[in-house]
Amino acid sequence: MDTNALFKIGYGLYVLTAGVNEDDVKSGLFKVKDNGCIINTVMQVTSDPCMIAIAVNKKNYTNEMIQRTKKFNISTLSEGTGFDIFKRFGYQSGRDLDKFEGFNNIKRSPNGVLYISENTNSFMSAYVKQEVDLGTHTMFIAQLVEAQCLSEIPTVTYDYYQKNIKPKPEKTEKKGWRCKICNYIYEGEDLPSDFICPWCKHGAADFERV
Repeated sequence: MDTNALFKIGYGLYVLTAGVNEDDVKSGLFKVKDNGCIINTVMQVTSDPCMIAIAVNKKNYTNEMIQRTKKFNISTLSEGTGFDIFKRFGYQSGRDLDKFEGFNNIKRSPNGVLYISENTNSFMSAYVKQEVDLGTHTMFIAQLVEAQCLSEIPTVTYDYYQKNIKPKPEKTEKKGWRCKICNYIYEGEDLPSDFICPWCKHGAADFERV
């Protein structure tokens, strides 16, 4: 099976953000923190009430925060977004650092969660109504409570990201397997079937031999 066919699906790329505030802490949740990650699965599922669904890898710290607070924001990335946004929110874990440190292009919506205010054409705020366990991911079905258009610049699609934003893989003498999402290289003759990329959290199906 050629899993490259999945890259032809016309989905966009988004920064999913979550946050724990003082009221959450008083309710018994963990420490105050803002966090975010890159996702590519956002869809409208109903119009009245307006409901959206997102899918988030369980290994992402943002997943855990949403499960606890039941709220999140979606920032829709627009063409012209630099690779630094993807590195900041996609290639490191919020468990280890503050992803918003030194990053000023943000605002806080009425639900108390941050959203990206530049290089995005819209943002949406939602409260979780239902969770669906999908194995490696959690699907959150949520009701939209706020939404704004910020620009008319087209959304970054996955295809646009691959062709225009993600750096081309460097030539290497290493032998092993390269992640087709982020270019991480696993050195070794055989790639474990349950291997998870430490950078972007994609599985073995998204690796190719180099």
